[in-house]
Amino acid sequence: MKSIASLLSAAALGAASLLIPGVAHAAAPNYVALGDSYASGVGTRTYISSSGSCQRSTYAYAYIDANRIGANLTFVACSGAKVADVTANQLPSVTSAADIVSVQVGGNDANFSSVITTCAEPSWLGDCNSAVAGAQSIINNTLPGRLNSLYASIKSRASSAKVVVVGYPRLFNGTDCNAGTFFSADEMTKLNATADLLNSKIAAAASAAGFAFVNPTSAFIGHAVCGSPEWINGLSNPVSESYHPNVSGQAAYANLVQPAL
Repeated sequence: MKSIASLLSAAALGAASLLIPGVAHAAAPNYVALGDSYASGVGTRTYISSSGSCQRSTYAYAYIDANRIGANLTFVACSGAKVADVTANQLPSVTSAADIVSVQVGGNDANFSSVITTCAEPSWLGDCNSAVAGAQSIINNTLPGRLNSLYASIKSRASSAKVVVVGYPRLFNGTDCNAGTFFSADEMTKLNATADLLNSKIAAAASAAGFAFVNPTSAFIGHAVCGSPEWINGLSNPVSESYHPNVSGQAAYANLVQPAL
């Protein structure tokens, strides 16, 4: 039977170990996820009911990665968001308590959804070339300033946070397998080039702010619309699910984003 002295000694050692660095558990990081429908998880067809029209999904990459790294997630990404919407409605969730911030926005500023709709129509019904030219003009001339302002605001609100900016994939592999759409090879090439241009401007703004940038382009090659397996929905019902990452696409995004977090 152990003596009282030895028991007290063991208790003292146990108490002292709580003061040794590395013994105590680190606090869970606070992760704030900002952005548009690609960030909220539109395309996965399963949404958190309380998120309403923002259509946030438990299959979204932020939700997956928060679980993987054991983070406290503040998930405010919202379908349809432009940079101005993120600034007005989502940015207040970024505070000095944030350890990690991810942000994915810019596609709606370039009206990419309406551009895709126009290009999906027969050539006699929609002018795809003009729609693409308009989007590229916004991406080149208007979007950089908006992003610079947003990123500066994120930095000022959470100066010590790790900020990860997320880009967009190319939507097409060169084949249109959907009976209800009429994309020509040239149109798909131009739309992919526009996605590349969008990424280049987002990456430049992220770099200027000192933020990490995750480019999904290479990972999604072979898995775009009509790919095998397909990570991006083609024309879908409801139509809002179209041209967004499906569950597999969000899982792929999670694998790309996690190392940057």
